[in-house]
Amino acid sequence: MSSADSSSTTSPVDLSRVHLIGIGGAGMSGVARILLSKGATVTGSDAKDSRVILALRSMGAQIAIGHDADNLRLTGELPTAVVTSFAAIPQDNPELVAARENGIAVLRRSDLLAELMSEHTELLLAGTHGKTSTTSMTVVALQAAGLDPSFAIGGQLNKAGTNAHHGTGDVFVAEADESDASLLRYRPKVAVVTNVEPDHLDYFKTAEAYFEVFDQFADRITEDGTLVVCLNDPHAAELGQRAAQRGIRVAGYGTVQAAQQWPDIECRGLITSSTVTDFGTSFECEVTAVAGGAPQTVTVDMHVPGEHMMLNAAAALLAGSIVGGDVTKLAEGLSGFTGVRRRFEHRGTIADGPFAGARVFDDYAHHPTEVAAVLRASHSKVQAQNTGRVVVVFQPHMYSRTMEFSEQFAEALSLADKVVVLDVYGAREQPVPGVDGRIIADKVTADVVYEPDFSRVAEVVASLAQPDDLILTMGAGSVTMLADEILDRLATAN
Repeated sequence: MSSADSSSTTSPVDLSRVHLIGIGGAGMSGVARILLSKGATVTGSDAKDSRVILALRSMGAQIAIGHDADNLRLTGELPTAVVTSFAAIPQDNPELVAARENGIAVLRRSDLLAELMSEHTELLLAGTHGKTSTTSMTVVALQAAGLDPSFAIGGQLNKAGTNAHHGTGDVFVAEADESDASLLRYRPKVAVVTNVEPDHLDYFKTAEAYFEVFDQFADRITEDGTLVVCLNDPHAAELGQRAAQRGIRVAGYGTVQAAQQWPDIECRGLITSSTVTDFGTSFECEVTAVAGGAPQTVTVDMHVPGEHMMLNAAAALLAGSIVGGDVTKLAEGLSGFTGVRRRFEHRGTIADGPFAGARVFDDYAHHPTEVAAVLRASHSKVQAQNTGRVVVVFQPHMYSRTMEFSEQFAEALSLADKVVVLDVYGAREQPVPGVDGRIIADKVTADVVYEPDFSRVAEVVASLAQPDDLILTMGAGSVTMLADEILDRLATAN
């Protein structure tokens, strides 16, 4: 594992003037919004302009495009703190170098978030998959219950159109990112773990080290706090068992069958029944807000499909009730949840022509388990509406992940009816000889096309698609740009 920069700090720092490197990113822009709402002077830099940066400028942030040491003086005086992502920003970044030379405190985003949360009741959402969706659901539920939480999430709520908020309530809801062990910088009162499955092995090196960081996270829960674990995920349930043996209060959530498999963990978010609907999933849940107390049964009519989303909603219900939310109002909020951008986000439907009824969705899934969950949800939606097939356009994310999970990706993608595999989006990694989308495509058992030319993908999809198909663009990279291109190509077909 790589270590934190020696100049980073967890001690109180002056946050009156903060400079954020990579301010346009999902995580950075969120904490920037909160700082601005609290009256801080915010400056920043990013490699390119974007709608996010435009929005931050409208709130008062001064932002430079490109990285330069002079960016630290955008206001005429040096910042009191510089914030960076050690995964995305190289150590020789000129702004980082200048910060060290000037003796300015350098923080990780997680350090800053810990500072912002320190005077609140911390409700943190962790896990290999589902963090953003579950965090977003929890925020929407608590807002419906009138608690006005502060929050920082890795995506934008479709309904609120933002990824962060400085609320008037006591609760602060945030994702706890395990990818670089930064979740160990927090002290949650309620910590939710949706699932645990080896990932980010470029950082952790071994599965054992990856599992260990979640145990360490559980140990950081406050003495009066609660670890909330998904009983449908064996590794999360095992984490709960180990935590309980160390004296940590543990609450489980999940289906009846899962609860029966883990009888020594009190299931305080019990899903007793569920039905797939045209718009998503409807389920009943028995929520026990206080350990050993009486359960309260509520119904949630979700507008997002899939068992994984139902489980995420149960987590939000339980966690929200533990921090004081009225269970009925929490359920009402979840019934109005319309999703998160890039999480099974509906991008458009073809009105007429040869592809009439075809629907295009976009999803961030970039791990085999996430891919499989989204494709199963897609099939459930198609079957419920008795229409079309599932066509997926998948872009592998990072060479290390592609090498590690090529067989698992192929197995997951084979759940679709038609598959288009693109080349690898390297993100922060350099290309690896012999590692491209072909090593996944060659193992897919469904009807598959390997298309390395990004500009040809919309045409390839048009050659595969039929009326009423459900078409998915999927991955954590630039594949999201193709959704609109595919819509345009299908809409203009003769």
